[in-house]
Amino acid sequence: MTTFRSGFTLWRMVETARELTEHTGVRERIDAVLGLMGDRRTYGKGRPLVDALEDVAQEAILHQDFALAQRFQRFASYANGELFLEILENYYDDEARRNSEDGIRGMVAIGADRAVAAIDVLCRDKPDATAADVRDLFRGIARSADHLYLGPGEGGIQLSTRQARRLQQFGHMELVLRNLPRPASAETAQMVSEVLADVDAGMLAQLLELKARRAGLAALRAAVDDENSSESALHACLKNQEWIFGGAYVAELARRQYTPDTILDIPLLRGDGALHVVELKRANIGDLVIRPSGHLMLGASVHHAVSQAQNYLRAMDENRQDILARYGVETRRASATVVIGHPKYVTRNVTAQEIAETLRTHNAHMSRIEVITYETLLESASRMLALSSARQDSDTEEEPTA
Repeated sequence: MTTFRSGFTLWRMVETARELTEHTGVRERIDAVLGLMGDRRTYGKGRPLVDALEDVAQEAILHQDFALAQRFQRFASYANGELFLEILENYYDDEARRNSEDGIRGMVAIGADRAVAAIDVLCRDKPDATAADVRDLFRGIARSADHLYLGPGEGGIQLSTRQARRLQQFGHMELVLRNLPRPASAETAQMVSEVLADVDAGMLAQLLELKARRAGLAALRAAVDDENSSESALHACLKNQEWIFGGAYVAELARRQYTPDTILDIPLLRGDGALHVVELKRANIGDLVIRPSGHLMLGASVHHAVSQAQNYLRAMDENRQDILARYGVETRRASATVVIGHPKYVTRNVTAQEIAETLRTHNAHMSRIEVITYETLLESASRMLALSSARQDSDTEEEPTA
């Protein structure tokens, strides 16, 4: 059951965010949110508020203001009961963030103090302990941590709301070291200065983006390799990872529902401003390809998914004018990709090459819907990542010209 949230703090953050944009369309949607929250008794709590916040995020995406879009996506997550208020305060309230940093610093200091205490015990019990012994001690502690779990029941831990909030804060925490002590020697100081002088901020941002993409791709691959992964688990790995689907897409849209009877898995915005729908199905599909009479053909699961995508596109075509007027998204001749199955899970005696050829034959006769497997998606994304990495390495090694 969804626990909707709202309140004065969210209202204040929305009002403050209104001053961060000059786009009339974005401001109009923010005003609609403030109108919903006008009742100070309930602050407009509920599904209408979540939808209105998502509409702001989507309008911001259409104006290429991704920072504001992310802000309102977080507002929507809070209103939908997915984030605690402390997370929003850490992002958008300077005083709350400073208080949180003080708490984190205290916890880091406590952790360091406990580490020193553990080393003291080791040295007391083993006076001739070496650095290797210390490493072994902490490796053992790390391995023991694998056996700690959270949950109700005998031997489990039932987290209080306050503890759950703190745990969620750590999920959103970044460790940023600032104002470090000066190096001990002039030589070290000179070395650090030279390194910092050579840092290219743009290159650093690209490296961090590549690292994040590698982590996202690894998470998706792990989910695909797990035969029990549900559609929701795969969806979680692909959320806000539009790059995996190729460079033709600008961003993932915030709103997933454009007509009463359609909820899209992943709505992407194409470079030409039109909608592209990604429909996700399980990777573990045994009857992905069948051979009923000598010839290979796609199984019932694929045809069901394609029919579902066709219905989505039909609904978008029929409601094009209303969707364009309300949400600013062009849905005329929208396209779709169905991601389903993986050759490793096909139960019949069919090779990966035969599966690829069967899908290629099917796709050749379709104009707006493409069917691909998770294997194809992973391989394509891996190639894109390899090319990006190679390009980054080339830029790094390139000698400056005089």
